[in-house]
Amino acid sequence: MPGYDLSKKIWQWLTLLTLAFIWGSSFILMKLGLRSFDYMQVAALRIFISFIVLIPLYFKTIKKLTRKNFIHIIIAGYVGIFFPAFLFTKAQTEINSSLAGMINSLAPFFALLMGVLFYRNQPSKYQYIGIFVGLIGAVGLISNGNVLESLSNINGYALYVVLATIGYGINANEVRFKLKGLTGVEITSLSFLFAGPPAGIYLAFSDFSMVTETANWQMNFGFIVILAVLGSVVSLFFFNNLVHHTSALFATSVTYIIPFFAIIWGLIAGEKITIVHIASISLALLGVWLVNKKK
Repeated sequence: MPGYDLSKKIWQWLTLLTLAFIWGSSFILMKLGLRSFDYMQVAALRIFISFIVLIPLYFKTIKKLTRKNFIHIIIAGYVGIFFPAFLFTKAQTEINSSLAGMINSLAPFFALLMGVLFYRNQPSKYQYIGIFVGLIGAVGLISNGNVLESLSNINGYALYVVLATIGYGINANEVRFKLKGLTGVEITSLSFLFAGPPAGIYLAFSDFSMVTETANWQMNFGFIVILAVLGSVVSLFFFNNLVHHTSALFATSVTYIIPFFAIIWGLIAGEKITIVHIASISLALLGVWLVNKKK
């Protein structure tokens, strides 16, 4: 893209907003896919279609695979892509998208925690403050201020989303500290090179007879294709590059802005925006700004 330069603040923020829009729509696309396919099939299709789309890149990126980065690519592929895909679709068979989005906002917290514990990362005081300010804003935005009521509806399936966000936290630190020599495109393609084949094997032995009996299954399959191309391939290109140019904390703070786009979809559908929404959006953006603030 001409002029696209992630060393500049404006492009960092535009990339973050683009990610928030794409991933904010992913919850809806997963729900639509689940109308015809089971959660294992939706996750496996998402991964395998992404793998297929990236085939033209493998001939170049495979040269970047070394003994030194091999294990870290494996971690990025499975902890950052493979397992979270199944955990999210499993969770959304029993919890709504709003609750999934709320718990997904824990990703920056786990990125902070994992970075301090295992990657010798030393966040600034602004980043610590920003993580918690942004989390408050994100939770307030999704719950519309009724946090206790929202939390009272949590069931065991919410733990699947927690596990997925822990994986995202680990993955962000792997990209930031262990895969510095690779571009976002290279990390994404190599990660799917390892995550894709197992998903394809599962699909080869999966029973699709029930799928074809559901209404509009072709359209629901199309939603999964969009989920794979935009929600996995394109978004990970952006995310991995953003991690390299900023920090794991700033990149994962995209989860604080995701609810903002849920509000926009709500407005399009005729819903009203409240003062709680405005205050929560402001807190979320303030948190992201603090996370990216220089020492």
